Amino acid sequence: MSPTHARITAVDTYDIRFPTSRELDGSDAMNPDPDYSAAYVVLRTDAGDGLEGHGFTFTIGRGNDVQVAAVQSLRHHVIGRDIDRLCADPGTLNRDLVGDSQLRWLGPEKGVMHMAIGAVVNAVWDLAAKRARKPLWQLLADAPPEWLVAQVDFRYIADALSPEEALDLLRTGRKGAAGRAAALRERGFPGYTTSPGWLGYSDEKLTRLARQAVAEGFTQIKLKVGADLADDVRRCRTAREAIGPGIRMAIDANQRWNVGEAVEWTRALAEFDPYWVEEPTSPDDVLGHAAIRAAVAPVKVATGEHVQNRIVFKQLLQAGAIDVLQIDAARVGGVNENLAILLLAAKFGVPVCPHAGGVGLCELVQHLSMFDYVALSGTTEDRVIEYVDHLHEHFIDPVVMRGGHYTAPTAPGFSATMRAESVTEYTYPDGTFWAADLASDKGAAA
Repeated sequence: MSPTHARITAVDTYDIRFPTSRELDGSDAMNPDPDYSAAYVVLRTDAGDGLEGHGFTFTIGRGNDVQVAAVQSLRHHVIGRDIDRLCADPGTLNRDLVGDSQLRWLGPEKGVMHMAIGAVVNAVWDLAAKRARKPLWQLLADAPPEWLVAQVDFRYIADALSPEEALDLLRTGRKGAAGRAAALRERGFPGYTTSPGWLGYSDEKLTRLARQAVAEGFTQIKLKVGADLADDVRRCRTAREAIGPGIRMAIDANQRWNVGEAVEWTRALAEFDPYWVEEPTSPDDVLGHAAIRAAVAPVKVATGEHVQNRIVFKQLLQAGAIDVLQIDAARVGGVNENLAILLLAAKFGVPVCPHAGGVGLCELVQHLSMFDYVALSGTTEDRVIEYVDHLHEHFIDPVVMRGGHYTAPTAPGFSATMRAESVTEYTYPDGTFWAADLASDKGAAA
């Protein structure tokens, strides 16, 4: 079959899990024992060029099988698609997936189904960027503004952002893009690190990792808080003493508090000069975030990693509820919806500082921030991408940090392809690691 008529022939899915809970990596007040996991999808074709589309969504262990099943439920929308048409207009598939009326009932546009849509859509963008021989950030930055606007679903957000306004933002954002792209390739995009701040770490480990972060060039770190106030006071004091006054320190409650608690707790930690308080309450509570923001200023309020769609982001911005907007590459419906959210943030003048970490979230979201800098917001001021030093070795094109900055990816694609040996080893429950681990558990129980 000629490449002109090449089609998607398979949507393969994998339940991939890593035993991070055993070292308390990723531990916080709401999630004390996460096993970082990915519902991983591979789009295969009959094009004969060896290119595949890779995508995933992130979970923290149990339930990853549910997420994989949700991805599998979308296969019939994807298999048989003409690759040229699909890569020329990923928004068509995005609309079809979101518009499946029976599956939409399980959302709509939220939760497990929406994350599954994001995994599939991201895999399409990975394939499109590989076929264009560009890293995704460059594919987006080079794209005509009219085409980018056509990729965005303006339903439910047109009262806050019209297609015409989006087009104006993108046309303005392109001015000077070539110079910013050159600067990005030279110095990268600023990051901050959460690696010192996991709740399960000892004070000694916190101090050592915080000092290491500063030595590596990071100008911001983040600490998990929210389990015990006295403990948080001690840990924040320890961290501030380790990094000194000139380094920003954010705190992250991972949705632990009621609105009143969030205000009281944040005020109690204010002496340590926290830059922002993240996820202080339910991610769905728009007015709660607005109340907290008004009460804890000048500490900033940040949220977004669990915000389920562009509509809730719209309301957070309309209500003046956040100072910092945190996109997540794998929570909403893929690149298309994240384009909408980036445009909303640009319209309201709110900086975007993405959530990352987990399995591959750093690899993905760097592309979105780099596009935003080069071709939309035009600045890195008060913008940083979260960085966590976990599990990058499992990716073909892993994140590279230099001087506290994300190095701009040069390989074609979305940096989403996992190493074949990692898939073989960590697929649950039959991968080599888990088969041996589960067998040893049965032996111990006997």
